[in-house]
Amino acid sequence: MADPDQPLDHLYLHGYATGESFDRYAREGGGGGYSRRSVDRGSHGLARNQELSDAFGELDGERGVYPLTDDELASQGTVVVLEGEGAAYPLKLESLNQMTRHRKTPKQPRWLLLSVRPATENAPERATVWVADEHRTAFLKLFEDFHTGELTRTGQPPNQDLVANISRIRKAVLADLWTSDGEPPKRGQHWWELWLDTSGGDTEAIYAFVNSYQLRMLPRSIQLRDRFVVWVEASWSQLEPLPFTLVPLAEIRKPEFIETIEDLPPAEQDEYVEDLVSRLSTSDASAPAVCHLDTGVLRSHVLIEGSLAQEDLHTIVGASGTDTDPRGHGTSMAGLALYGDRLDAALQSGEPVQLRHRLESVRMKPGPSEAHIDPLDYGSATIQAVALPEIAAERRRVFALTLSTKPDNPGDPTLWSAAVDALAVGTESTRDGDRFRLISKPDPNIARLIVVAAGNVDSYMKEHTDNSDLAAIEDPAQAWNALTVGAFTNLTEGSQHPQYEGWAPLAEAGELSPHSRTSMLFRHGIAPIKPDICMEGGNVLTDGDQMFETKLPGLSLRSTGNTNDVALASANATSAATAQAARLAALAMDRYPDYWPESIRGLLTHAAEWTPAMVRRVKAGKAKTPRVEQLRRYGWGVPTEDSVLNSSRSAVTLVTQDQFVPFDGNDYKMRRFRLHTLPWPTEALEELGAAPVRLRITLSYFVEPSASRRGWRQRYAYASHMLRFDLQGGLETRQQFVARINRNAQAQEDGQAGAGTTSERWLLGERQRHLGSLHQDEWSGSGSELAQCNSVAVYPAGGWWKNNKRQDRVDIPVRYSLILSLRTPEQGVDLYTPIATQLHVPIETEITVG
Repeated sequence: MADPDQPLDHLYLHGYATGESFDRYAREGGGGGYSRRSVDRGSHGLARNQELSDAFGELDGERGVYPLTDDELASQGTVVVLEGEGAAYPLKLESLNQMTRHRKTPKQPRWLLLSVRPATENAPERATVWVADEHRTAFLKLFEDFHTGELTRTGQPPNQDLVANISRIRKAVLADLWTSDGEPPKRGQHWWELWLDTSGGDTEAIYAFVNSYQLRMLPRSIQLRDRFVVWVEASWSQLEPLPFTLVPLAEIRKPEFIETIEDLPPAEQDEYVEDLVSRLSTSDASAPAVCHLDTGVLRSHVLIEGSLAQEDLHTIVGASGTDTDPRGHGTSMAGLALYGDRLDAALQSGEPVQLRHRLESVRMKPGPSEAHIDPLDYGSATIQAVALPEIAAERRRVFALTLSTKPDNPGDPTLWSAAVDALAVGTESTRDGDRFRLISKPDPNIARLIVVAAGNVDSYMKEHTDNSDLAAIEDPAQAWNALTVGAFTNLTEGSQHPQYEGWAPLAEAGELSPHSRTSMLFRHGIAPIKPDICMEGGNVLTDGDQMFETKLPGLSLRSTGNTNDVALASANATSAATAQAARLAALAMDRYPDYWPESIRGLLTHAAEWTPAMVRRVKAGKAKTPRVEQLRRYGWGVPTEDSVLNSSRSAVTLVTQDQFVPFDGNDYKMRRFRLHTLPWPTEALEELGAAPVRLRITLSYFVEPSASRRGWRQRYAYASHMLRFDLQGGLETRQQFVARINRNAQAQEDGQAGAGTTSERWLLGERQRHLGSLHQDEWSGSGSELAQCNSVAVYPAGGWWKNNKRQDRVDIPVRYSLILSLRTPEQGVDLYTPIATQLHVPIETEITVG
C-alpha cells in the first residue's frame, strides 16, 4: 500500500482555464451606490457659490503678501478646500479632476484634486483642489449652474452629486497640504517631503524655488506615475509662499529617513562551529538566493562565506558591504536565512548539512564611524538596493527587507510602500544622476518577491496581545505586493538562572510573539490583511508585573554573529521571522523553478496553518468579521518547510499560473474573466460521503501602485487592478455559476458587494476575503458536498487602470497564480492520485508480492 505521508510534488495545472466574456450572458442587477444629501437648492447653492467667490478673492489678495523673488515663479492657479458633511455623504471626487480637451494642443489641467483627507470624528472629509486661473470661471459655473441653471431631463439641478455633499468651501492654507498625522512642526528648520503633481504642472519649478530662497534640497528624487517626490530643508514659514508659485505642490509629508534598527547583543561563541563547517555543503552560484536589505553581512564568518560570494556583497552607503551594525543585525539575519531555526540542532547533530540556496546582501544603513551623509529616504534606498544584485548576477532571488519605520497613517500607502509594490510588480527603475524613477509599465518578466518584516513593538505589557493590537504594523509592511511576516513563538521554556526565579515566558506556546505588531489599527474594509504569515520570533520573560527581559538567549533563535568569524548570536522578533520566511521562499524557488514570484508568495501563505492557540481565537465565533480581525493578528498562521514544498496523498495542492486582458476598448469595460475547470477527484470525494474535507483557495497577483493620498474611493484607488475568485456551488450548473459571477462583477463595477455561494461553509466569505492583492479563504464541509464543485472563476473588479481610463494600460494582460488544496483527516483516502492521473503525472507506488 502506498505511504499516505510520502512527500509528493505539488501538481501544476496547465490548460485547464478558458477565457470567458461577460457579453455572452445576460446581465442582471445594476444601479450605483452613491449617497447624496437632500439640500435646498436655493440657499445651499447660494452659500457655496459665495464661499467659492470669497475664497478666490482672499487668495488673490494674499498673493501680494508673499512677494516672489523670481517673477517667473508666479502661480497660474489657486488652491481651495471643499469640506464634506460626513462619512455618510462622500464628496464626488470624479468631478474635481479635469483636463482641457483640445485635440491639437497638449492637455492642460483645468482643476486638479491634490489630496483627500478622510472624515474623522472631529473633522469632515476634505478635498484640496487646485484651480487654474484660466479656468476659474468654468469652475465657478459648476456651482452657479446648480444654483440657477436649468433642470436636467430627470428634473434635478445640474452638478447635484458634486454640490449637494459639500458643506463648506474655503481658501486653502499651507497646512491643508499637510497629509501626515498630527500637526506640522512650525518652529525651527526641518526636512519636508514634498509631493508634486506631474499631470500638468512644472515640477522643475521646485528647483527655481529652492534656489530663489536659498534652501537646501537633497539631490535624490523619486517619480511615481503622477507624483514627483523631493526633500527640502526649510522652516514652515519659508514654505508658505509655495501655494502661490508655479510649483505643483500636492502634498507635504513627514520625511521617512533611514534610522537605527533594533537588534540583540551577540551571544557567546559556540565551540561547535568549526565542526559544523567540516560537515557543510553549500550550493553552487546558480541556486536561488536570499538577498538581505539590511546592515550588511560579515562575509568572512565561517558559516556564511561559502554561501555569499564577494561579488554578491553590495552597499549603497560607504565603501564596504560588511556588517557595520554594532549588534550584527544583518549577519544574524543572514544566518537565519541560511539555516532557519535549525542552527542549534545542526551544531549538535554531527550529521552532514546540505544547503540548497545562497545569500546576497545590500547594506542600506551607515555605520557609526562613517562620515555624516545626507539623510536617505527609504524609497530611494530600496530602489537603489534592489538594482545592485540584479545587475551583478542573473539568478532567482527573494528580497528580505527587515528595516521599517513608524507608520504615519497605519495601513495607508506611503512613498516607501509604493516603491516596494512597484518593484514587486516589475516596474523598472531608472536613474538620472540622483533622480530615481518608477514610471515604466509593469513587466512581469522582472517581477520580484519582497518579504517584509511587520515591525516590533516599542514597549511591553502583561496583556501582550492587546499591546500588539495597539501597535500598528510598520511602514512598508502594508505594501500590497509584499509578503509581510509577523512573529509567533513556540519558545516557552523559562530560565533556570537564579536571577529570574519566579519569572515566566509572557506568551503561551503557539501564540503571537510579544515582539510582533498587527494590523488591527488599519482601516478595516480597505487596507490589506497583514501579516500574511508568522514565523518563530521568540518570547519575552516577565516577572508577572512590570519587568520584562526581551533578549534572553533561551527565548530567542541561534544565529551567526559579527564579533568574529566564528561567533554565535541570538536573534528574535519580526526581523528573525522574515529571514526564516525568505529562506522558505528560496527553497520553494529551488524546488519549483518555473513558479512566478506571485506563486511563491501565494504558496507560503497557502501552506500556513494556525497553531492550536491561534485556532481558538480565529474560529471562536460564527461571525466572519471577527475572524478577519484575528487574521489581522496572526495572518494565515505558520508555514513549515514540508507544507510549502510537498503534497501528500490526503493533502494535495494544485497550482496554476495564468494571465488575461480583463478590460476591453477605450471605455475600459470589464469584458472578460477566466474560468478554471479543474481535474477534480469527483469519485474520491463522493466516496467520502459525510466525512470532512477542507478546500483552501489562494489568489495571488501583483498590482501597480498609486501612492498619492487622493483617497481610496472610486477612481482614486491605490491598486491598478483588482481580481476576485469564486467557487461553483454544489447545486449550481456551469451556466448558473457563470451568470452569478457576471452579476458579482457588475456589482463590483457599481461599487457594491457581490453575493457569494455556500457562504456558511467559507471561513471568511465573499465580502471579507478580497482585501489587498493576496486573497485566501477556506471551505469546510463534506466530501459529497464538494464533489461537483470543480469550477473556479477569476474575474476583474476595477482599479485605477480602469477608472482613470489609462489608454497606455488598456491592453496590458494581468497575471495571477491560483492555488487550491484539498485535505481530509480520513485515513486511507487518496485525493492525489485521481488528479495526477488526469494530468498524466507518474506516481511511485509500492507493490506487495504475496
